Amino acid sequence: MRTLALDTTTRAGSLALLDGDRLLDERTGDALRPHAERLPSEIIALLSTHGLTVADVDLFAVAAGPGSFTGLRIGIATIQGLAFVRQRPVVAVSALEALAQIGSRDSSRGDLVGAWIDAHRGDVFSALYGVAAAPMFEDARLVEIEGPAVDDPAATKERWSALTNASTVVLIGDRLPLDDARFTMVPPSPLAAVIGRMAVCRARRGEAITAAGIQPLYVRRPDAEVARERAKTLLRGGE
Repeated sequence: MRTLALDTTTRAGSLALLDGDRLLDERTGDALRPHAERLPSEIIALLSTHGLTVADVDLFAVAAGPGSFTGLRIGIATIQGLAFVRQRPVVAVSALEALAQIGSRDSSRGDLVGAWIDAHRGDVFSALYGVAAAPMFEDARLVEIEGPAVDDPAATKERWSALTNASTVVLIGDRLPLDDARFTMVPPSPLAAVIGRMAVCRARRGEAITAAGIQPLYVRRPDAEVARERAKTLLRGGE
């Protein structure tokens, strides 16, 4: 089963190609160019390097969020389009869960892993997990302690400290609090390969979906939507 996995939650994002459980290739995108401008050519280049075309892909995987609203929409729409044309199944994976899988690599059962992503406006998207006695990339590897949320970093740290009874937390992501002894810091890494491996595990359990079934994980409402509602409120106030 050949799997094409895509992450557009960050400016650079990443793309990966797998054959079964084996990672054939993973590439990080050019952060200086918009996803919409470079994605088609990056996908074609990755596949052609391995003598493949889109028609040779059996499963598509994509980061469902949270992250850049524009990036998410472009990434999901790209995968939906490719999967729809070829009538292939899709798996959507939380970027926070993918980060936590990476953070759990050297962890043991009962350890804690926190994932967070820069949400801008001074906030982070975050989620907290406990590590279980299951293989990497399986859903059972992580037990959700706090689901996806958005808040400022200080409030997130304090909330987690209360939840974890002073246990040290492995923290993976960006905007890391490097001076906090309560957290063991792990810098972020490309997510596409992990998303692809998680997707393979889910597809084997029969959990793949159709292209139309992808639900973005925004966590926070888009700025444009908030601005529209604010404008409507102001207009009503002036009536």
